[in-house]
Amino acid sequence: MKLSVAPSAHLIMLGAGGHASVLHALALAAGHHFIGICDPELARDGVRFWKGIRVLGDDSALADIDRATMGLVNGIGQVAGSSARQLVFERLRKAGFSFPVLIHPFAWVADGVKLKHGVQVMAGAIIQPDSAIGENTIVNTKASVDHGCVIGGHVHIAPGATLCGGVTVGDGAFVGAGSTLVQNVFVGGEAVVGAGAVVIKDLEPGSKLIGASMRRTSMRVNR
Repeated sequence: MKLSVAPSAHLIMLGAGGHASVLHALALAAGHHFIGICDPELARDGVRFWKGIRVLGDDSALADIDRATMGLVNGIGQVAGSSARQLVFERLRKAGFSFPVLIHPFAWVADGVKLKHGVQVMAGAIIQPDSAIGENTIVNTKASVDHGCVIGGHVHIAPGATLCGGVTVGDGAFVGAGSTLVQNVFVGGEAVVGAGAVVIKDLEPGSKLIGASMRRTSMRVNR
């Protein structure tokens, strides 16, 4: 099931960094409409508009928003070891807000692919049949997810990453830019696959695979 948002639906952006800028461009390309943005730094600095969108304030401005008619867009990016994006998503979902799926018109998502709340699919990304993507996950620019992959929640599949068929990625994992995961491998929750790495064996939860040196280390990601 794709919980996607209809064109021209009303949205509120959360955050004003680089990831938010990419989502703003995606939304414009897909015909969506932002009624405002919440960002503590913009509010603190007295900024009234961001990319033509009215600054509502920080997250406290959401208290008066109609949860039934307004969707939130999580513009907070995800880097390895950071849980900020996940914490915001979980707090506001618990408060009754929805995070619709956003798909760039130049992405390709096969019919029947399961996309949960808040999934963001960027330009040039490909998601092949029988795959499932968990809530609040980013499938970034030109990432490729082949048939039968199961991706958990709060995952970042970074630009240009390639997941071959039948790959499983656990909750909170980070798959770095340009990395390759061969068919049927398992990447455990909160694991980190470095940029350019090639994963040919299962990766334990919380571990890290460095790209160029292919050195595997065991670590607990600070979340």
